[in-house]
Amino acid sequence: MTSTGLPDTGPQTAAGKILWHFSMSLDGFIAGPNHSMNWLNGVTASRPGLIQEYVETTGAVLGGRDGFDAYPDASATYGGAWQGPVFVLTHHPEDAPPSPGTTFLTCDVAEAARIGLEAAAGKNLEIFSASIGRQLLARNLIDEIDLHIAPVLLGDGIRLFDNPGGSPIPLELLNGDIPSVEINVRYRPVRTR
Repeated sequence: MTSTGLPDTGPQTAAGKILWHFSMSLDGFIAGPNHSMNWLNGVTASRPGLIQEYVETTGAVLGGRDGFDAYPDASATYGGAWQGPVFVLTHHPEDAPPSPGTTFLTCDVAEAARIGLEAAAGKNLEIFSASIGRQLLARNLIDEIDLHIAPVLLGDGIRLFDNPGGSPIPLELLNGDIPSVEINVRYRPVRTR
C-alpha cells in the first residue's frame, strides 16, 4: 500500500468480463516494433500467483491478425499454462496458417466479442489486440482494462491506445477509494557501462 492508501489490484475474477489485458511499458507500448516482446525478459510479476490468476479466470482470447502472425502458437499463452479457445479477427483468413485451437473470424468486432464471450463460458474474454481493444472501447464493450506497467521505456512499437484526433476517454480506478486519482510511480534509469 502506498502512502496515499492505494492498494494493489485485487485478484482477477472470472466474471464473464471483456478484459483488455496487457503488460505495458511505462511509455504506453504493449509490444515493441514487429510485435517483439523480448523487452519483458527479466520483468517479474508484481505479486506471487499473478499469472495463475489469469490462467484460471480466462475462458477465451480474442486477438488480431498482426499479433497472430507474430505469435501463431496459441498454446504458448501464459507460458503454455492456459488452454482454451483463441479467436483471431482478420480481413484475410484465407492465408492464415493452420493453428490448433484457433478460429479465424471475419465479422464485426462486436460480433467477435460476443462469440468470444460465449466460448469463454462464464469466464473472462481477454482482448490481446490494441486495435480490437480500441474498437471495443469506442462501442462501450470493454468491462475492464487491466495493465501491468513494466519498468522500461520502449520509445517505439505498438501503443496500447493510439487514437490521434480522438476525444479523451475518462477511466475509473478500481483499486482505491478515489476513482479519479492519478497513480504515482517512480523509477530510476539503470546505468549501463
